[in-house]
Amino acid sequence: MITDTIVAIITALQESAISVIRLSGPDAISYANMIFSRDLTKVDSHTVSYGHIIDPVTHQTVDEVLLSVFKAPKTYTREDVVEISCHGGVLVTKKVLELCLSVGAREALPGEYTQRAFLNGRIDLSQAESVMELIQAPNEFAQELAISGVKGNVKNLIEPLLEKLIQIIANIEVNIDYPEYDDVQVLTEDIILPLAKDFMKDLEKILQESKSGRIMKEGVKTVILGKPNVGKSSILNVLLNEDKAIVTDIAGTTRDLVEGWIKLDNVALHLIDTAGLRDTGDRIEQIGIEKSRKALDEAELVIIVFDATQERDQDDLDLLEATKHKERIIIYNKEDLLTSGDPEKIYVSALNQDVSALTNEINNRYVTHTKALTKPTLSNQRHIAQVQKSYLAMQRALQALEFGMELDLVTIDLNESYIELASVIMPREDVNVLDEIFSRFCLGK
Repeated sequence: MITDTIVAIITALQESAISVIRLSGPDAISYANMIFSRDLTKVDSHTVSYGHIIDPVTHQTVDEVLLSVFKAPKTYTREDVVEISCHGGVLVTKKVLELCLSVGAREALPGEYTQRAFLNGRIDLSQAESVMELIQAPNEFAQELAISGVKGNVKNLIEPLLEKLIQIIANIEVNIDYPEYDDVQVLTEDIILPLAKDFMKDLEKILQESKSGRIMKEGVKTVILGKPNVGKSSILNVLLNEDKAIVTDIAGTTRDLVEGWIKLDNVALHLIDTAGLRDTGDRIEQIGIEKSRKALDEAELVIIVFDATQERDQDDLDLLEATKHKERIIIYNKEDLLTSGDPEKIYVSALNQDVSALTNEINNRYVTHTKALTKPTLSNQRHIAQVQKSYLAMQRALQALEFGMELDLVTIDLNESYIELASVIMPREDVNVLDEIFSRFCLGK
């Protein structure tokens, strides 16, 4: 049970128009009352009061503030919450915090407000994680997925599956306790096996769709490859709409990896411009080329740039061979120098800042993944890992059922599958399979 009251500055500690200090806990209102110029004991919940912060020792006025009172349980933490909106000077903000601490509040630990929301049952574990993902979202797609998680969409995805699995386990437990009720073979073949196979299909679908969720959240690690001086850096600059990479007509200008983020209509890309792949005696350029090869190994998408005015040579063929197992897009730069082109090829002109054919191709390739933004989908690596563990445990249980093993042995893997899946939305130590089974019994049974 939480008995103390915490306080923290919840806005950036820098000069600004307004700063906000939040108190949360059973004594939040009484502590605020001790330093506020008006009586807060009789104010209604979800109201704002105008007044002054007063030092209870010196009785000096510290600041003119607006003070918001939110009474439990309809608050973020399900505790009494007070938010003090003071002027945004660093000195005055620290002073208000100091006074809150002096009357008995404790300074909050990182993430403690959200932790209390979780411990008090307002949000589940997946929602708590989504709060941090929303704060740290690297792109708008990740932001949308995080908001979906905060709304409880991960919980809505997992809970029906837990219900399915507990029904399978319950059928087996009842047969173990009351074996005269059902023929074991009939129970296994007619009830347990079909339910187990159906559950496996559900997990397979979630894991498959989670690939889209991860792509939307993290973006696609994209490497731009090509021989020196084909326009890789120019294309990067056009895509990023800034002069990120140095561009000259001297081959080998790019010696190190140059990176940037871009959000297209259907996907975000983590772009990496690489040193041109070629044999060179320049030691510094060699280091850059080694980094390029490492980036290629880790890339999820490769954009190969050829010079549209030149025939393919052995270096180009080697590049095609090195990327044949990668997701790739081949583009031809310097379209502005051509009088005609092959309709099957993708042409761009870095000189004219026209890479629309490339961005259209990328958007078309990733359009199917945008479904992750419109339906409950996993994108958090921990959540995906837990579902994978649940899948593997269920796979073992299904094999045991098909081999005709004793049902009480099969339940070991079924219970593990349930625990791993439930751990997506709650701490592992809080998962109790037997409690879930017997809670479904009628009163008095």
